[in-house]
Amino acid sequence: MNPIHVGLLGIGTVGGGTWQVLARNQEEITRRAGRPIRITAVADKNLTRARELVGHAARTTDDAMSVVTDPGIDIVVELIGGTGIARELTLAALRTGKHVVTANKALIASCGNEIFDAAQAAGTMVAFEAAVAGGIPIIKAVREGLAANRIEWIAGIINGTTNFILTEMRDRGMSFPAALAAAQRLGYAEADPTFDVEGIDAAHKITILAAIAFGIPMRFDRAYVEGIAAIDPADVAYAGEMGYRIKLLGMTRRLAAGVELRVHPALVPARRLLASVDGAMNAVLVHGDAVGDTLYYGKGAGAEPTASAVIADLVDVTRMHTADPEHRVPHLAFQPDRISDLPILPMSEVETSYYLRLKIADRPGTLADITRILAERNISIDALIQKEPPEGADHADVILLTDRTREREIDAAMAAFESLPSVSGRIVRIRVEHLGRS
Repeated sequence: MNPIHVGLLGIGTVGGGTWQVLARNQEEITRRAGRPIRITAVADKNLTRARELVGHAARTTDDAMSVVTDPGIDIVVELIGGTGIARELTLAALRTGKHVVTANKALIASCGNEIFDAAQAAGTMVAFEAAVAGGIPIIKAVREGLAANRIEWIAGIINGTTNFILTEMRDRGMSFPAALAAAQRLGYAEADPTFDVEGIDAAHKITILAAIAFGIPMRFDRAYVEGIAAIDPADVAYAGEMGYRIKLLGMTRRLAAGVELRVHPALVPARRLLASVDGAMNAVLVHGDAVGDTLYYGKGAGAEPTASAVIADLVDVTRMHTADPEHRVPHLAFQPDRISDLPILPMSEVETSYYLRLKIADRPGTLADITRILAERNISIDALIQKEPPEGADHADVILLTDRTREREIDAAMAAFESLPSVSGRIVRIRVEHLGRS
């Protein structure tokens, strides 16, 4: 059978891995796909690097649009990144009747609605397994493997950089700046780590997972996003003493009133498998009504793990290349005319448990004031620990774990705490996710 011809846009880390894995496993991939998959054109701004890797095995160019408009190309693999030229090239490919495979989570999370509409109009496919959790096949698992289930919630450690940093803070007692510097030295963090440490990368990914889990449009602009830069080693240590570990979680949950869509640090009970995911690894926990909890674990980044997902998409698209568009798996798991308009809930309406750390003066009545403020808002206390003040200090740390309550009630309680003359400094608030406890 004639080969499928692929145009590769970007041959950096992931693009280079895709080229190498496809060449190395060509025979196995052909057996799975039913026909050869060949990269016949490569576009990259760095032509020297592209030619060194590709040689004469494919046409190389610095004009990506010439690959997109090449009538001999069947599938375009977009590995450029971002939402500028990548969006333009993706839409152009779809409009010319080409299928698109991408690892670009920002593009799918921010422009996915427009891209999927263009694909539906053209009768083409967009595959994006590599956009979430690298080599972990989480998109296929949620979209197809769990199709019998009503997905109730998803919680994921979906950014390896932040997970590495938090692991170093816990295991080595490092400060956030020191752990970040270690991540940069090892190549886990970029020189500008903003997208990772501020939670933006994880928010792109959980936006995509929410859309395919619940059949809703991409709504990245409605996600609540909070990073890890403010995490203090003291809180990492206190969490450990109480049987928890701090993780940056992407969370999405379907409720009658709408969908929670949020990224933030959270205390996770150490007994939960998700809490044991350390270093730069990723893991996603999915809860379906029929199957219960399922956990997906593996490398969330890197040349060959991400290439694995890119090539899996190439195989899927190749298998379905000539299929009637009406019989293909929908981009967002649900048929396009059955996409839900469930709203994204504001963070003030989210209900969870909380870890609070206050610095209070060692004087009578202070704890009574704190418990009174919580009681006035119907917030129950699960645990309260008062630490001994450091030698010579007149303030001590008090750590509270609350029962489940709405965020707006905790906001009000924190404002009341701050008005107490016996409370000084910043009040630390970290959410607690029991991941299964109602």
